[in-house]
Amino acid sequence: MFKKLLDNTDPFSLANKFRRKRFRNFLEYTKDIPLPVTILDVGGTADFWKQMDAEDNSGFVITILNLDEPKVQQLGIFRFVKGNAADLSEFADKSFDVVFSNSVIEHIPSKADRQKMADEIKRVGKKYFVQTPNFYFPFEPHFLFPFFQFLPAGVKRYMLQNFNMGWFKKCANKEEAARLLEENSLLKLREFKDYFPESAILKEKYLFLNKSYIAVKR
Repeated sequence: MFKKLLDNTDPFSLANKFRRKRFRNFLEYTKDIPLPVTILDVGGTADFWKQMDAEDNSGFVITILNLDEPKVQQLGIFRFVKGNAADLSEFADKSFDVVFSNSVIEHIPSKADRQKMADEIKRVGKKYFVQTPNFYFPFEPHFLFPFFQFLPAGVKRYMLQNFNMGWFKKCANKEEAARLLEENSLLKLREFKDYFPESAILKEKYLFLNKSYIAVKR
């Protein structure tokens, strides 16, 4: 049931309901930028923009950066590049009107690399719109288990080794489980603010609770 509700490939899922609302905020945030708006999507996909009905938006020129080698270099308004979120050295300073990143920074394993990602986003973007789930929201969005993030590390590793958890198959050993936890580590608001100290933080709510945070350049 949780997978169906949070499946971002399903246009009618609860997850995409939140994404569409977030995207409306993004459109409001970028409405005064002269067209065409050049966007760097760090860690995103073309499917996201298609689900937001933006694939035919001639006002956008979108570069999508991911770790994997792209199957094509160019498709419509999209340009695809292989790259590392913590090292955007292929791009010049302020080379994009806005850098967009949706639920990516919490997947960067180390605090040092998360800081590098934040610094690179601020360097290459004139503006930025960076979202991450809230650590204190009761339902963990990657492993799909209530309060999972609050459990002791040993208990979490045990669960990952013995059960299919959320979007992930059972881990083969404790090393794999530990690595998976490092790559899916939710951020607390104070930590997120430290990465973007000059930003305004928007709060997305669900049932009066802060579900996620968005850092935007003031």
